[in-house]
Amino acid sequence: MKRSLNSFTHQRADTSRTTKEQGDAAERSAARHLQAHGLRLLETHYRTPGRGGGEIDLIMRSPDGTLVFVEVRLRRDERYGGALASVTPAKQHRIIWAARHYLRRFVQAPACRFDVVGVGPHGLVWIRGAFDA
Repeated sequence: MKRSLNSFTHQRADTSRTTKEQGDAAERSAARHLQAHGLRLLETHYRTPGRGGGEIDLIMRSPDGTLVFVEVRLRRDERYGGALASVTPAKQHRIIWAARHYLRRFVQAPACRFDVVGVGPHGLVWIRGAFDA
């Protein structure tokens, strides 16, 4: 099979970045997209202390004051359901646990929701209220 130089170069560029670098780029892209839709970025990579805790990729505030916990998922292809299907019930549980930890800083917890942004070969998909606590 003959490949053009451009397709090889493009493919090589994708694999030259580490998984962490690709994930960070997806999170930056998701943050820009959400900010363009009126959300304000509050924190990135919020982690709970200790082992077995959770992490929240982006914490944002919507124009109506709702606190938005965002999970960003990157997948190169749609095998196994793609980016959005990779937010399993176990992953949701860890995100909810981390969100509850984050909410302890408030005297009265604001309204909140859990969104998922999937970044894949067909672009970016934003699901508002992807799951409930």
